Amino acid sequence: MLGLLASRIKDYHFEYTECDSSGSRWRVAIPNSAVDCSGLPDPVRGKECTFSCASGEYLEMKNQVCSKCGEGTYSLGSGIKFDEWDELPAGFSNVATFMDTVVGPSDSRPDGCNNSSWVPRGNYIESNRDDCTVSLIYAVHLKKSGYVFFEYQYVDNNIFFEFFIQNDQCQEMDTTADKWVKLTDNGEWGSHSVMLKSGTNILYWRTTGILMGSKAVKPVLVKNITIEGVAYTSECFPCKPGTFSNKPGSFICQVCPRNTYSEKGAKECIKCEEESQFSEEGSSECMERPPCTTKDYFQIHTPCDEEGKTQIMYKWIEPKICREDVTDAIRLPPSGEKKDCPPCNPGFYNNGSSSCHPCPPGTFSDGTKECRPCPAGMEPALGFEYKWWNVLPGNMKTSCFNVGNSKCDGMNGWEVAGDHIQSGAGGSDNDYLILNLHIPGFKPPTSMTGAMGSELGRITFVFETLCSADCVLYFMVDINRKSTNVVESWGGTKEKQAYTHIIFKNATFTFTWAFQRTNQGQDNRRFINDMVKIYSITATNAVDGVASSCRACALGSEQSGSSCVPCPPGHYIEKETNQCKECPPDTYLSIHQVYGKEACIPCGPGSRSTQDHSVCYSDCFFHHEKENQSLHYDFSNLSSVGSLMNGPSFTSKGTKYFHFFNISLCGHEGKKMALCTNNITDFTVKEMVAGSDDYTNLVGAYVCQSTIIPSESKGFRAALSSQSIILADTFLGVTVETTLQNINIKEDMFPLPPSQIPDVHFFYKSSTTTTSCVNGRSTAVKMRCNPTKPGAGVISVPSKCPAGTCDGCTFYFLWESAEACPLCTEHDFHEIEGACKRGFQETLYVWNEPKWCIKGISLPEKKLSTCETVDFWLKVGAGVGAFTAVLLVALTCYFWKKNRKLEYKYSKLVMTTNSKECELPAADSCAIMEGEDNEEEVVYSNKQSLLGKLKSLATKEKEDHFESVQLKSSRSPNI
Repeated sequence: MLGLLASRIKDYHFEYTECDSSGSRWRVAIPNSAVDCSGLPDPVRGKECTFSCASGEYLEMKNQVCSKCGEGTYSLGSGIKFDEWDELPAGFSNVATFMDTVVGPSDSRPDGCNNSSWVPRGNYIESNRDDCTVSLIYAVHLKKSGYVFFEYQYVDNNIFFEFFIQNDQCQEMDTTADKWVKLTDNGEWGSHSVMLKSGTNILYWRTTGILMGSKAVKPVLVKNITIEGVAYTSECFPCKPGTFSNKPGSFICQVCPRNTYSEKGAKECIKCEEESQFSEEGSSECMERPPCTTKDYFQIHTPCDEEGKTQIMYKWIEPKICREDVTDAIRLPPSGEKKDCPPCNPGFYNNGSSSCHPCPPGTFSDGTKECRPCPAGMEPALGFEYKWWNVLPGNMKTSCFNVGNSKCDGMNGWEVAGDHIQSGAGGSDNDYLILNLHIPGFKPPTSMTGAMGSELGRITFVFETLCSADCVLYFMVDINRKSTNVVESWGGTKEKQAYTHIIFKNATFTFTWAFQRTNQGQDNRRFINDMVKIYSITATNAVDGVASSCRACALGSEQSGSSCVPCPPGHYIEKETNQCKECPPDTYLSIHQVYGKEACIPCGPGSRSTQDHSVCYSDCFFHHEKENQSLHYDFSNLSSVGSLMNGPSFTSKGTKYFHFFNISLCGHEGKKMALCTNNITDFTVKEMVAGSDDYTNLVGAYVCQSTIIPSESKGFRAALSSQSIILADTFLGVTVETTLQNINIKEDMFPLPPSQIPDVHFFYKSSTTTTSCVNGRSTAVKMRCNPTKPGAGVISVPSKCPAGTCDGCTFYFLWESAEACPLCTEHDFHEIEGACKRGFQETLYVWNEPKWCIKGISLPEKKLSTCETVDFWLKVGAGVGAFTAVLLVALTCYFWKKNRKLEYKYSKLVMTTNSKECELPAADSCAIMEGEDNEEEVVYSNKQSLLGKLKSLATKEKEDHFESVQLKSSRSPNI
């Protein structure tokens, strides 16, 4: 009878109906699939809808009572947990989408995402690595409010990771307002939890990779998803392989220790065969121990003894998994070989002991000599310089971490090796081998007080990588123990090189070097010979540093000894007196040394220094002489941040993105006003930085760039910003020349200007170097006068370099605006004179067209002056003309009358001369007749008189020419 009952129970199972409006429900029997049966039990009233069992219990549906879970199982009571990811658990689904509504370069873009999905990896699930949008979805119906909790690892900001919740109407819930998940440190697991409302909750873990010419992104990892708030659990969950529970009523399973294993639902762990097998912690099976090889041991150096010797010691990598008693196995090399110890690092000295100790305050040492005090007028140059690696320095530590297992927990990730420190073996190839350096703060020397935003210190390290696979070295920085950010990374084999990171803030810093031989899932050590070597690490101006040398300092005016005093900002130390003296105008103080006037470096052309001589900047005014004409520019109205959204561009799979640039051209006392941020959601930049001096996703500069993913491109609620970088944080100068400090703007970079007004060029650079830009990035902004573009004008990039740069290191911009025109002068207008009306004349002043100037001098007011009218001058002219005509007539009549008299006399004389016998007339016939003029002393000669000349002109047509001869008188000489 009992057997028949048990058989019938296997034919069906019990479930609860949906809760009605009164909050009650019924328990009903449901036939199992592919079973045809009759005589099912009648429905009975079920437990209230809000009922749930405690942790470690489940609801036995037959009797509707809570019972404890048996051994080998566990229960959360009113929750469910997903911690086993060998395959995708029931209820989860993968959806790969490409929600860009704009057709990109390829019409087959969506097909490229068909193979993109979240991938189970045993202990965790891994997101996609491409630029598709992939959602991991799980739907759960809650009878009461609860929460969802999960652990995750999210280290790459080239992938967007969001977690949000929708209801059954596909509407996002209010509880997911902050859906963007925060980045985690490399190798560290973060946690995220969100409250859930009663009813249907659809959970989304969504990732979108952004691959804009960069390498593949590091995926997001998720594990231990826990959902609390389900009404009941009708069964207990079996412990996953590698775990066990050995007592009833467990709410969690314990992990099997090393060299043991367990299968699913285990009550205890089974030991491996000690001699021939091994297993890691949490293993589901035992593995055979391989023969020992050179990859299974490492060497260390012992501390120096009193004789100055160190011993080379060889040790097996723990836990030891290899066998020495099989064929082809190697033995551990003998230890104890003695070698000379390397010298102490600078700033340390052994003082006859077997170990190196830091020099006392106020003293220095190069590591080979005992510590000595600095001479008078000098102070120790504090910092750290590690170049000998016999032991790990006291402010450094090393560790090993793996995201998927605990193989290397407790191992040393790095090993000292005399003249360098190198990455260790780890537990497997995908371990993170971590090296940390802790410095409590940075400050400038006593004689140099750092100005706001100036360099306080720098860290420099020399390294090389030797790799046969896809190894990566990460250099990360943590400020005030808040968030670790990747500053730079190097993949593959890299030759020996140096890298420098500049410190601008006095804060607690932790610098981390993390090396991973491969990012693929590896449980072995195939690439154990791949390694990174760091030869030296140098940190300047460290708060708790030691000194390897001394530097000059300023002495107080009343001090004759060696007491150093701080110089005010912008002051250098005069060599002759060791006194502080302010730098000359338009110079800035060097951040590396303050001794001598040469420490004051002149600012670039067209720039000036701040009051504290910390930086140079443009005050927005510029002067230029051209062809004996003085041009003055005022860019003050362009001093607010100018922006340019350039694009769109598309990734290989068609993701649309834009390059967004912010430019802080001039002014603001040299403050860097251009801000770029990562992961913009619904907040503005001002809201994000308000009251937050450590907002790590924000960069401030003169010129910066972000990559913008538009909201419609991936179906996001708001545009997203990523990959914010500083293009310029140092101002170099402003000039009309196209070249400054190796920055050259080629003639064909931009179209020719429409006028003869010269373009003005602003030059900037970035102090941060990268592997691709060994000299840092630089920026040139061409300011062009264009009266047709008022106000802020238009910013553009070269057509031949649509991203603003052709090499990724030098960026070019053209900024056209009426505000970029020179100030107006007297050469930019001309005058127009009006007609003289009623004795007054009006003079107007108008601008030359086209107008190529702004502001400056204003047009003069119109001028009114007195004048004489045209009628008056006509009268004067007529009077003068009439007088001249009368005079000419009178003169003509006078000379005509004189000419007639002479003709008469001449003709009479000729007639007398030609009479017969040449008889002369009587003397009295020559007397003056009545009516004739009395012309006395008339003398005739060969020389023509004036009248003669006039007569010759009047009678020039006659050919005969008569000469005048002197006539003898007919009278007797005696008379």
